[in-house]
Amino acid sequence: HKVLGIQRKKEYLLLKKMKAPFYALFLAMYLTTVLGNMLIILLIHVDSHLHTPMYLFLSNLSFSDMCFSSVTIPKLLINMQSKKPAIPYPGCLTQMYFFLFFGDLESFLLVAMAYDRYVAICYPLHYAVIMSPKLSRSLVVLSWVLTAFHALLHTLLMSRLYFCANNVIPHFFCDMSALLKLACSDTRPNELVIFVMGGLIMVVPFLLIITSYARIISSILRVPSVRGIRKAFSTCGSHLTVVSLFYGMIIGLYLCPSANNSTVKETVMSIMYTVVTPMLNPFIYSLRNQDMKGAFKKLLEGRKLPFSLGL
Repeated sequence: HKVLGIQRKKEYLLLKKMKAPFYALFLAMYLTTVLGNMLIILLIHVDSHLHTPMYLFLSNLSFSDMCFSSVTIPKLLINMQSKKPAIPYPGCLTQMYFFLFFGDLESFLLVAMAYDRYVAICYPLHYAVIMSPKLSRSLVVLSWVLTAFHALLHTLLMSRLYFCANNVIPHFFCDMSALLKLACSDTRPNELVIFVMGGLIMVVPFLLIITSYARIISSILRVPSVRGIRKAFSTCGSHLTVVSLFYGMIIGLYLCPSANNSTVKETVMSIMYTVVTPMLNPFIYSLRNQDMKGAFKKLLEGRKLPFSLGL
């Protein structure tokens, strides 16, 4: 017991020593996420050349990324500075709702972007007709509505549970799985809905994205052209990178559980897809996208952009 006590004391002192560097790191990453995604939204709104379906989806994705990080990181930073880190139960449910909402919204928007790329490459002559402004806006609205209902369903199911006295969440935010572990009432209905809806909300969109890119690759290989292949992969490369990051983290966290270091693994993987991925998205899209780089260059040089606020 004495050896165990000394070890825990060392871990506590190490954690206390690392609090300031971690606080600075998370704050820098959060500010980068917010500023980067705000810049993308600004460029898309002020440059009329970017008023296309692809950039409509991208502006919504950037807004989703910005809000996704804002749901968890500010509260994490506050708790790191607090002597008694805590969150009230209503605040916990609210955080869980918006975490699910913006996480699901990103999944649906990635599907819409994959479909947009599929139409652009496989049916280039019919692109303007198929991806009409009406269809583009309908896909965005449908994404927002479906994710709102899905997040509300889980929040209402969670609110019906009651919890034991020791309500300490082994996580840095109110994750649904962490809350279920603390519940003293029957959680089987929640687990059933998570299993069924999780498949519909996460697995089905992932399969749709894979199918879209399989069709894209098949279409490219049927008409082999170095220039065509380069253009296709340049167009899709950014989106594929974001999809790989987003779904890779979720699959690693929820579909590949580890019994040895589950708490540490959950925390690290959650940080990756709640902090790192939203921060990297602006860099991925701006560095690999000629249109975005062109609009950003005009903004830096102070040249007049073809200004418009309507999409």
